[in-house]
Amino acid sequence: MSLVLWGLVAFILVLLGVSAVFSAAETALTRASRGRLHQLEREGDRRASRVNRLLSRQENLIGAVLLGYNALNVLSSVLATLVITRLVPGPKGVFAATVVMTLLVVIFVEVLPKTLALARADDMARALSAPMTLAVRLLSPLTTAVQAIVRVTLALAGVRLAPADRDDAARDEIRGAVALRHAEGLFESGERRMLGGVLDLSDMTVAEIMVHRTEIALIDADLSPRDLVQQALDAEHTRLPLYRGEPENIVGILHAKDLLRAMAAAGGAADRMDIVSVIRPPWFVPETTGLRDQLDQFLKRRTHFALVVDEYGALQGLVTLEDILEEIVGDIDDEHDSAGPGLRRLADGGVQADGQVTVRDLNRAMDWSLPDDVAITVAGLVIHEAQCIPEPGQVFQFYGHRFWVVRRRRNRITTLRISSPDVSAGPSQE
Repeated sequence: MSLVLWGLVAFILVLLGVSAVFSAAETALTRASRGRLHQLEREGDRRASRVNRLLSRQENLIGAVLLGYNALNVLSSVLATLVITRLVPGPKGVFAATVVMTLLVVIFVEVLPKTLALARADDMARALSAPMTLAVRLLSPLTTAVQAIVRVTLALAGVRLAPADRDDAARDEIRGAVALRHAEGLFESGERRMLGGVLDLSDMTVAEIMVHRTEIALIDADLSPRDLVQQALDAEHTRLPLYRGEPENIVGILHAKDLLRAMAAAGGAADRMDIVSVIRPPWFVPETTGLRDQLDQFLKRRTHFALVVDEYGALQGLVTLEDILEEIVGDIDDEHDSAGPGLRRLADGGVQADGQVTVRDLNRAMDWSLPDDVAITVAGLVIHEAQCIPEPGQVFQFYGHRFWVVRRRRNRITTLRISSPDVSAGPSQE
């Protein structure tokens, strides 16, 4: 071969080498850990900072990579065909050029650099950040023109590109990463539920976790001081709403510590206590308040207790700081909590549940995935699906489970048995 042909061969190899760099950069930059790179940038890593700047304009980055990669491959293929057809004239030369370039591109431009980039995505992304920044700047006019053509073409076809919700995308990415690590055995179930609980705060309202008004322990503010003290001592909680006239008319909150101070001031004589002076004003919040916002308000106001009302101002329930924390860490039991039936596991893998148990708590306890967006409680889920208030003994099957209505009190389902996802037989007899 002449020196010209040898020069062309060397130039082709250089083009393939640069194309391999584009190929590796595409894989490394799209697979690099954004969280780790962000931390490295905070620690002063300049290369990580460059990577983050490139990823912040991902459309320009991908456009430059694809444009450079394809242009180099096309040019190298044309030159290879020119060289090989000089040595092997005719169709055989074209066929030989096709085979040779296919092998070179697949092995050394696609598989090898992408495999290396997958194995060391973060390191490769940082190493290639400088040449990719230069490439994006040089090819910016061309990529802008290509993007404009693409958008016009899609618009003519009736396709509108709406920006994605970055908050939802970020939460979904974290959820997916946690679920993947849990499947790989790196996270325990409790850790997965805890991290998921933190993410779910933005999607939940106080209405979903509040104690319903039928379950609130209320005290009549018009009772004598002695009777009021006795009811406060009999209650399971330290903060008690006081009403006057009717339960909807909440006039204040009585804290057990304030009650003790009042008793001490009266020398232990209940009849001489001034209860009104220690009552705290009630704090009402709408039932549509998000849990994350409510948590912020609890911390800002330095209080742990709020009453929940609907759009008409009617009392719906109460929510505490502990209720929100339990959505993250699970049930928090103290020495004053009553050990209600709640959930009881059955021998066949199913569970017997109170109707008031929330679907979210059931999913946490059993590691199930029943939907919690159509109803808050298990009883509510059954009523929603059955489109009626079932009678005891009725059986329903949905979402891969069977639900047996065990007991009902008036219009409330009080007890159910729920099969595990893989059980289709009748309920266990225990």
